[in-house]
Order: sequence, then C-alpha cells, then structure tokens
Amino acid sequence: MKANQEELALQVDEAEWGWLRPHLERGGIIVISHGLDLADAGVGIAEDNTAAVQGWISAGMLGKPTEEQIEEWDADQGRRFRTLIVSPFILVQEIAIARA
Repeated sequence: MKANQEELALQVDEAEWGWLRPHLERGGIIVISHGLDLADAGVGIAEDNTAAVQGWISAGMLGKPTEEQIEEWDADQGRRFRTLIVSPFILVQEIAIARA
C-alpha cells in the first residue's frame, strides 16, 4: 500500500515526552527537524524511499535523538512534540518553546 501524504498529515498528533519515553527504550523514536514536514518524512519512511531518507539523514533533518536531547527532554517530561506513527517508529518533532 502506498503512503499518502494527505492521509498521514491528518494523523499528526501531539504528545508529551513522558508519554513518548517508553518508545525510546525500544529504539522507536525518530527525530524530525523543523525544516522537514512530518508527513513528508512519514511518506518517505513508509515507502522505504532510501534515497530521500538517506538525504535527510545526511542533511541532519532526520535521525535518532542525541544524548543531549534525551537529557533535556527527561528534565522536562511535559515537553510537547508533534508526532506521527509510521510503524514501527514514532516520528517526533519538538514544539518550539516560547522564551521570554
């Protein structure tokens, strides 16, 4: 079945880090940068578009969370993310925090 960008865009939701943390333990979290549309990344992953995914990884737009990110998120369990499930992964995009 071919992934549809519009259908995946409708499945984008929000979640707090505390809810997502258990998925990190199984290696299921993929971080998507703000320069890449979450649904577009989902389509690339769902369709196993190796060229696109490798390009995003090389550009630093897609990857596993860093130790620094994990430490920061663990310190703020309420940190919010836009999320998209593309089994077996959960794609996450951090929601920017307004700072004074």
